[in-house]
Amino acid sequence: MPRNSLTAAVALCLLAAPLTACAGTSAASDAKVVTVYSADGLKGENGDGWYDEIFKDFEKQTGIKVEYVEGGSGEMVQRAVREKTNPQADVLVTLPPFIQQADGKGVLQKYTPAGADQVSGADKAADGTWTSVVNNYFGFVYNKKQLTQAPTTWDELLDGTYKNKLQYSTPGVAGDGTAVLIKAIHDFGGKDAALAYLKKLQANNVGPSASTGKLAPKVDKGELLVANGDVQMNYAQSKTMPNLGIWFPAKKGGQPTTFALPYAAGLVTKAPHSANGKKLLDFMLSRTAQQQVSEIGGGFSARQDVKATDANAMALTKLMAGVQIFQPDWTEIDKNLTSYVESWQEATGS
Repeated sequence: MPRNSLTAAVALCLLAAPLTACAGTSAASDAKVVTVYSADGLKGENGDGWYDEIFKDFEKQTGIKVEYVEGGSGEMVQRAVREKTNPQADVLVTLPPFIQQADGKGVLQKYTPAGADQVSGADKAADGTWTSVVNNYFGFVYNKKQLTQAPTTWDELLDGTYKNKLQYSTPGVAGDGTAVLIKAIHDFGGKDAALAYLKKLQANNVGPSASTGKLAPKVDKGELLVANGDVQMNYAQSKTMPNLGIWFPAKKGGQPTTFALPYAAGLVTKAPHSANGKKLLDFMLSRTAQQQVSEIGGGFSARQDVKATDANAMALTKLMAGVQIFQPDWTEIDKNLTSYVESWQEATGS
């Protein structure tokens, strides 16, 4: 769940030294610590996620302790922006279009991690400020116990069965929530048609949620029947949430669709522990860590030269069969995100 307090190490730094000393130019830069601000989804509920494993291995190999702060994608970027004059994070991990937003606001500095040459050009910044570390796809979840089969279309969600039993995270705050808006615009053929649909859907929607990760447990317990999510996070959660099923909405008469929604990482500008941040980014993209993405994290390796063959990888391939994958124009979305979110707020009264 999102953590809103700064780490003890950062707090001590603020108390013990001038602000400039925490900005990466003093002996604090050499401290055996690295602070990560991240969107939720890669850390396990029971300490069994991809982050849990690679952070443990990284600490063991380097002696560098990972301080971890988690929240919605937009929330983490906004926090990093607020701290630009006195950065507290070393590494930022978030979903599109928020990684592009962070880049545009000067939060990220150029650094190309070892292994980035094996990452597809579409999954990294042309200017070298961020690189995908876990590939992923947008999706929805449903309660397999209470629904005999998964919904198939957007229109089904307007049925009274889902009144106060449906929830999606907030566009502009959560990465997966923003993805609801992006997919609806694609599936309905434009912003106006998408907003008209989401206005109708509001009659069944429970209300806003800053974090998508909070929704799956509610679906598993039956408090909700349907919620948004993403394949990596929800597949990992399904290991301990037996009632959780993944599906991809389609427009009536159409094919189910989704799009890539990778976890992208970058080095924070004037990071207080820049050298340690670089080491962690290198470690995240190492072949060993990338081979664990599907086996442990339930996601897809960001490296093209890592071909997973574990049971999870096979199950994920089967899950994606028959789903049409489209490519959003992230540059356009980043440019117009504020107006899209404002239009969504106006249409839904949120």
